[in-house]
Amino acid sequence: MATENNNQAVRTYQPQLKKLLQAVYQKQAYFREFFGGGLEALDGVTFNEKAFSLKTSDIPSVIKTGDLKEAPAYSTDANIAFGTGTSNSNRFGDRTEIIYDDTDVNYSWGWTFHEGIDRHSVNADLNAAVADRLDLQAQGKVQMFDDAGGKFISASAGTIMTLADLTADNITKLFNDLAAAYVNMEAIGTKLAWVTPEVYNALVDHPLTTSNKSSAANIDTNGLLTFKGFTIRETPDAKFQTGEAIYTSIAGVGRQFTGINTARTIESESFDGVALQGAGKAGEFILPANKKAVAKVTLGATGE
Repeated sequence: MATENNNQAVRTYQPQLKKLLQAVYQKQAYFREFFGGGLEALDGVTFNEKAFSLKTSDIPSVIKTGDLKEAPAYSTDANIAFGTGTSNSNRFGDRTEIIYDDTDVNYSWGWTFHEGIDRHSVNADLNAAVADRLDLQAQGKVQMFDDAGGKFISASAGTIMTLADLTADNITKLFNDLAAAYVNMEAIGTKLAWVTPEVYNALVDHPLTTSNKSSAANIDTNGLLTFKGFTIRETPDAKFQTGEAIYTSIAGVGRQFTGINTARTIESESFDGVALQGAGKAGEFILPANKKAVAKVTLGATGE
């Protein structure tokens, strides 16, 4: 990845960092499925505010937002498209024009890194050290994106519920209510539930997750794939906001993105080596209608 500087004072690494960020995101970001499974990344960013201009069709609307007009029956009237209706009528009925809207999406937060690699003290090949540090920076930034993703999901939730405690009856009622809510809103797509380890273990130990209920839960491996129609994702406590224990949504309702302003090494005047520097902007986006398909659950007295 890193190559010789060829006596150049500055070498850019934007394309490499972009690929690293996307690869790490697909493997390590807990909330990647909420954002369509990947990180939209740009290198060589030229705009300092606008990230993308999206067609609204790029993000699926998973919620029924209005009734379609009832289509008229095909007409065989002698004066529709024929006779007195020639050139001023149509047997298919009125024609509806299809137009896609553009939506500008802006960055909402930024990130940087600034490190130094001295040839006298690094105790490794300089170029190999640059490659290693870019990889580690990508991993660190993806964790930052994921933390921001959790905050965004919490802030976007159109439904808020409270789980008093982790008793089996309360868990059952909660997921029954959530499942009913998604059915009634006529949501389309895979239902996901990100849960804290405490909630996850309560689900694995739940009386319903037994073989005589045809459950796929595995106590030996502490594994649980689905519960009440939700694909379960065990997620660290730190990814949730204070007092919150469960996030649910339809897969792919949002987008997360970053623009890389710079990723470079530059020869330092202060030491015999290079400064490794990077800076970029990031943000998240969800269609307003899709917020109805996002829910968060608070737990216990904190939630109340």
